[in-house]
Amino acid sequence: MVKLIADSGATKCEWCLLDGKKKKKIITQGISPYFLDAEQIITLLRKELLPKLKDVQVDAVYYYGTGLSNPNNVKMLRGALKKLFPGAAIEATHDLMAAARALCGNNKGIACILGTGSNSCYFDGKKIVKNSPGLGYVLGDEGSGAYLGKKVIQYYLYNTYDEDLRARFDARFVTTPMEILENVYKKPLANRYLASFAIFLAENRGHYMIENIIEDGLNDFIINHLYKYRESWTLPISFAGSIAFGFRDVLKELLGSYELEMGTVLKNPMEGLITYHQHE
Repeated sequence: MVKLIADSGATKCEWCLLDGKKKKKIITQGISPYFLDAEQIITLLRKELLPKLKDVQVDAVYYYGTGLSNPNNVKMLRGALKKLFPGAAIEATHDLMAAARALCGNNKGIACILGTGSNSCYFDGKKIVKNSPGLGYVLGDEGSGAYLGKKVIQYYLYNTYDEDLRARFDARFVTTPMEILENVYKKPLANRYLASFAIFLAENRGHYMIENIIEDGLNDFIINHLYKYRESWTLPISFAGSIAFGFRDVLKELLGSYELEMGTVLKNPMEGLITYHQHE
């Protein structure tokens, strides 16, 4: 049985064609059903995906992506995929399910995403049973790249950094307070803009101010989200996403201090999804 797996954000989509033990990975533009309609998705995939499949007969498509908590978007995307793969079984679901299956497989666990945004759930091995509300980067997204990046900018704009860190910030980003405020309040995709500053934390580990920002941001995620699941005290807590992967040492230490068990940490879900669907 030939399977096609997709893990899509708004900017990039990673595909993997599974034919027994053979794997072929393909990268296309990201697909957001909020920005692309069915015809645009079909056009994009005919151009960027189908030529690389070389007329392989796909039996099943498992598509995980942004914007698919909305049932209308699921219906639209399934319709587009059905036109491209008329003989295949199609499953389209959201990125939190991708994280849950990649991290937990068929086992119970707490699955978390810490990337540009943040999310979490209790997964019973088959379905997502509980999901802490995601409030987006303005009101929530604790522990995410946007949340941590916001702190990096606040320290800069409030002139909290010491001389050394301020000089490093100026050299790294070459920006001004006015430009920062313009990007945050007047331009689109402010969450991605904020998240782009989280790299400053990774590049300056060891400085007490940097460590404080990382610890505070991740601790806010634990208190506001993981504490809401009673299952957190009895099941492993696993993470997917660049922030979780980059600061997994801090996460492990914080979880240990609360007597919580650290599970798997993946930079992105694809490897876990391959394992899940190979053994399905």
